[in-house]
Amino acid sequence: MPRSLAKIVFTLILAGCAHLSWAKDNAVILLYHHVSEQTPAVTSVSPKVFREHLSYLAKHHNVLPLKTIVEAIVQHKPLPDKTVAITFDDGYDNIFENAHPLLKEFGFPYTVFVNPPLIDSVAYQLTWQQIKTMASEGASFANHGNYHDHLLGRKEQESEQLWLKRVVSEVEEAEHTLKQQLGYSLKYFAYPYGEFNVVLKNALRERGYVGFAQISGAVASYSDMGALPRFPAAGIYSNLTSLSTKLNTLAMPVSELSPQNPILSLPTRPFDFEFSVETSDINLRQLSCFVADKQVTTTIQNNRVTVPFTPVSKAGRQRINCTSPSIDDKGRYYWFSQPWFLPTTDGQWLD
Repeated sequence: MPRSLAKIVFTLILAGCAHLSWAKDNAVILLYHHVSEQTPAVTSVSPKVFREHLSYLAKHHNVLPLKTIVEAIVQHKPLPDKTVAITFDDGYDNIFENAHPLLKEFGFPYTVFVNPPLIDSVAYQLTWQQIKTMASEGASFANHGNYHDHLLGRKEQESEQLWLKRVVSEVEEAEHTLKQQLGYSLKYFAYPYGEFNVVLKNALRERGYVGFAQISGAVASYSDMGALPRFPAAGIYSNLTSLSTKLNTLAMPVSELSPQNPILSLPTRPFDFEFSVETSDINLRQLSCFVADKQVTTTIQNNRVTVPFTPVSKAGRQRINCTSPSIDDKGRYYWFSQPWFLPTTDGQWLD
């Protein structure tokens, strides 16, 4: 083969590998709260439906410990295709009663984010004895703060500096309790209500924490380790038809978000949200963005995407979701979600 032709072939091979490399360290993290028919429907999945989820995962995906996935993406190491982690927030006792037996039956590892002071103190929460039993049978436990407070809320006349010091101290206190009780410290933190801002996220990252949000999307080595996305899998999101599509998604390689801080204020005003996309496996002409489940018209220049966003004036949580099909991995979509958090006029944060 002539040297020039060989060089062209080699370049094409490398280009193909570059496309595929985006998927090699991808994983999806699922988020559950209750596994019960007696709890709020919005955050619950029945034991029957939960079994259906696990059966589907056993047939089509590789369920790995959350720790294995985090270490792989931090170290840029490959993961098996269609890797999934299972997580729970809040440490409800129905996880032990209804979810744990099924997870044990399927041999699946999972992680529960708990509020340590509530353990052994609140009737509907896990006990330390239950936690230690679960830990001996495949579960791991991580930090969800002390009391499931709205962490962005400030006390009266509290400066940003004092607020940050207080919140970080509470996170560290919860982590210390977990280490005392369980003998290990993952330094994984799931934001209560999924709420965070740039200041808090950066402060926790500086202290070695990996943050977990409540936004949609897959994770990869280029994801924001201060706010990793997790797909909710309960309530209206428990339908296996739509969930199976999400389980096959890939993390969209985005950067240079503007604005970076996800905090809104009243009165809300329309603004443009912008981000850049690495496009080796993404055709931006097929990128679609949605606000409140309605598609919005985006502007794309080179690899820079502009999404017009008109926040609703009601306090709470909002988001922008963007998806685009993979060029090489037919039938799979890249997914990116940007959250926005809006307090009330007097600075309160709603459940």
